[in-house]
Amino acid sequence: MKNCYYKLEYDKILQILSNYCKTDIGKDISLNLEPSNNILEVKHLQAETTEAVNLVSKLGTPPIYFLPNINIWIKHLESGIPLSAKALLEIGKTLKLSRELKTYFFDNKEIESNNFPILLDRFNLLYTNTQIENVIFKSIIDENTISDDASSNLSSLRRNRRKLEQDVKDKLNSIIHSSNYSKYIMESIVTIRNDRYVIPVKIEYKDNIKGFVHDISSSGSTVFIEPMTIFELNTKISNLKVEENLEIERILKNISTSLFPIYENIKEDTLIIGELDFIFAKATYSKNISGIEPHINQDKIINLYKARHPLIDESKVVPIDISLGKEYNSLVITGPNTGGKTVTLKTVGLLTLMAESGLHIPANENSSIFVFDKIFTSIGDEQSIQESLSTFSSHMLNIIEILNSFNENSLVLLDELGSGTDPVEGSSLAISILEYLYKKGCITLSTTHYPEIKNYALVTDGFENASCEFDIENLRPTYKLLIGIPGKSNAFAISKRLGLQDDILNRANKLLTKDHINIEELLKSIYDNKLQIEKEKDLIDKNLNQIEVLRSSLETDLSTHKQKEKEIIEKSKEEARQILLNAKSEANDIIKELNELPDSRDSLKQANNIRNKLNSSLKDYAPKLQETTSSNLNSEDIQIGMTVLVKSLNTKAIILSLPNKSNDVQLQIGNAKMTMNIKQLDKTKQDTIKNIPQKKNINLKAKNISSEINVIGQNVEEAIFVIDKYLDDCSIAKISPVRIVHGKGTGKLRSRYSYILKNTSTR
Repeated sequence: MKNCYYKLEYDKILQILSNYCKTDIGKDISLNLEPSNNILEVKHLQAETTEAVNLVSKLGTPPIYFLPNINIWIKHLESGIPLSAKALLEIGKTLKLSRELKTYFFDNKEIESNNFPILLDRFNLLYTNTQIENVIFKSIIDENTISDDASSNLSSLRRNRRKLEQDVKDKLNSIIHSSNYSKYIMESIVTIRNDRYVIPVKIEYKDNIKGFVHDISSSGSTVFIEPMTIFELNTKISNLKVEENLEIERILKNISTSLFPIYENIKEDTLIIGELDFIFAKATYSKNISGIEPHINQDKIINLYKARHPLIDESKVVPIDISLGKEYNSLVITGPNTGGKTVTLKTVGLLTLMAESGLHIPANENSSIFVFDKIFTSIGDEQSIQESLSTFSSHMLNIIEILNSFNENSLVLLDELGSGTDPVEGSSLAISILEYLYKKGCITLSTTHYPEIKNYALVTDGFENASCEFDIENLRPTYKLLIGIPGKSNAFAISKRLGLQDDILNRANKLLTKDHINIEELLKSIYDNKLQIEKEKDLIDKNLNQIEVLRSSLETDLSTHKQKEKEIIEKSKEEARQILLNAKSEANDIIKELNELPDSRDSLKQANNIRNKLNSSLKDYAPKLQETTSSNLNSEDIQIGMTVLVKSLNTKAIILSLPNKSNDVQLQIGNAKMTMNIKQLDKTKQDTIKNIPQKKNINLKAKNISSEINVIGQNVEEAIFVIDKYLDDCSIAKISPVRIVHGKGTGKLRSRYSYILKNTSTR
């Protein structure tokens, strides 16, 4: 696996990752990061990275900064050894960082901490001790300076020392500037030698000033003398310094003693901070490579969409789409040298390692990775000069090692399989190896130049060809991966473009076997068709992108339109209500007018006109009502005699006929009959006609209405009108029973009225 890391440049990824870390522990975790073959662990690590990315997007980068390794100081605490000012400062910085990190995560109103469960556990484990933290930073200014505020005794000692020092300086300055001594002085300055205040005296006058010589200049022309007059003061200063140092030792010991009970917590803090440093380094790296969390599948499938090699400049890298494990387990890639075959192998292998390590990968959403037990590679020139092995021998030793170690859950990456030996033997050996790996169930990605291998992949189940596109016109690779297309030979075309003579090319063509020519023609056809498909796909993708932009724009506008939509709906409801009121009012007027017609055959034409007016009016309103209302009735629901609600009138009616082809039915509404579409009706409780409101003054006609009507001699249309009018009047006048006398005829009148007379209580 270590060789695999090197070949796939996984170590370079770890180095980049470590550069984003601020702490030594974080860097160490990054540099020693290894992929996991446990799917649950991989999913957890990926979720961890995603949480960090989302948290940084909301809150910015956490306040993690450089912390030196304090393990040595922790060991001193474990042994009961008091710490130095430097050590205490470093521990104080650790406590301070722990507190700042907890504040960053828990005291920010921008997030709900429970939405980041993995990071929540980490931040919860951080230990803080504000009291000890404050003592450290109050007492220690830097590793060489203890604050006067560390203790009252230290403050007093230093105050006394500074007073004595000023007295000494004043006395020495009086000597230096005295007319009696000025000629003896080399320089008019007060200096320190052996921690005592002295003055510089010319060597020839050293005996003219009584005191102690503490030093001689390098030139020998100056001696540094402590005059006897300040000896006592200097001694007092020295004694105060000793007391001061003892007080400082006492202060540092006291602080160290306060740390003894909590050194385990501080030790744990350093680990947690290092882990958080590493986690947020993963987040930073993800953002820098435009990474995504891949789906981790259990189906031994690799699906990468627009995958990019993370070590190639993003502005130059050509994304690839690649799939393995679903329709085929072995993919054979062919194409010209430097065309991108090896980069494809490395991209698949490297992105798999990254995903298994919990790192996001540079690919599009919905990319999927399987967690392999192991990844094996045979990539690059394996020639060993020291071992006197040929390229082929070294290559085969590597493959043999793979064959002895892989299992069904392995990913095997083979570059230029079978190369370095006789083409016939090499291709046969390569096919045999690929076949063996396939039968054992592992996922294999290989590159080759041998046409025999791509022909084998073309006709064998479980295998698939791919090729790296080559631009013949410009004689350069495009680095675009084409799945399903074996790479075609470009030797002749390239040679021709470079200027090779036609007679040589023609002779070379004649030397080709017929089978090879046919295969090349087939490959060219497949290649050209694929290119056309790819162009069409690109056009579709472009259109889809435009659609996505429009969709996004529409979604943005949706919120703006919601209020307008609400207003429109409210307005429509009001209009519908007004339509209903108008329709009901007009219909009631028409019904009233119809009911008040005199019982005379001369009124036939007038009654017909009024009925038509009613039906026409309701039909006019129907389209408007259908815009704001809907019906719960279907044609299958309709039964003769059932009670329905006429939505336009907000009143009940009885159905007199089944729906026709237009879904129109005849209704009894109070004393009137009319035709309406079922869309204008709705379901209601099945009541009898007696529950429909009636006019109070309608019984005035009863005395003039007979209980029998005779229509013998009348045609069907005339009789229907007369009978309908008669039955309406009898219903209004509550005359029951009634008798209709008619001829035998066709039976049309009998079938029309028999059901109504049987099922209507007033008739």
